[in-house]
Amino acid sequence: MRKLAHDIGMLLGVGAHMRELRRTRTGPFKEDSTLTKLQEVSEALYLWKEHGDERLLRKIILPVEVATAHLPKIVIRDTAVDAIAHGADLAVPGIVRLTNDVRKDSMVALYTLKGEIVALGKALYNAEEIAKMSRGIVVKTKRVYMKPGVYPSVWKRRKKSG
Repeated sequence: MRKLAHDIGMLLGVGAHMRELRRTRTGPFKEDSTLTKLQEVSEALYLWKEHGDERLLRKIILPVEVATAHLPKIVIRDTAVDAIAHGADLAVPGIVRLTNDVRKDSMVALYTLKGEIVALGKALYNAEEIAKMSRGIVVKTKRVYMKPGVYPSVWKRRKKSG
């Protein structure tokens, strides 16, 4: 927005800048319910450090699954989790279920059967197309959240030659 205001001012030949910018929403987070002021974080941290009271801190620090709740979801098999955690792309056999809102080229969230976020990726096909496929890569992994080794590895690594 700042750059947009500056560019409009340049085009009009009068110059322009923003005095204030206030973010009221980003992704699933809204100012009135899920965004927290830095002062509140500081107070929560103080209460925890000085008095051992973590209640306020637990209200402020939300699991990463909250940040991805608005995205289309693909639930993957436990046997695929560790490969994805290592950065592998998702193939059809690793899918248990997916939501109907998966669209080609959209960002999707990959979850375990327990509802834990594993990674975000770019869907290479629509949900309808994926449902008809029996093999092939369907999601290009973009950002991994789960540490490798949380789920057992069932894939084999190639031995380095030479």
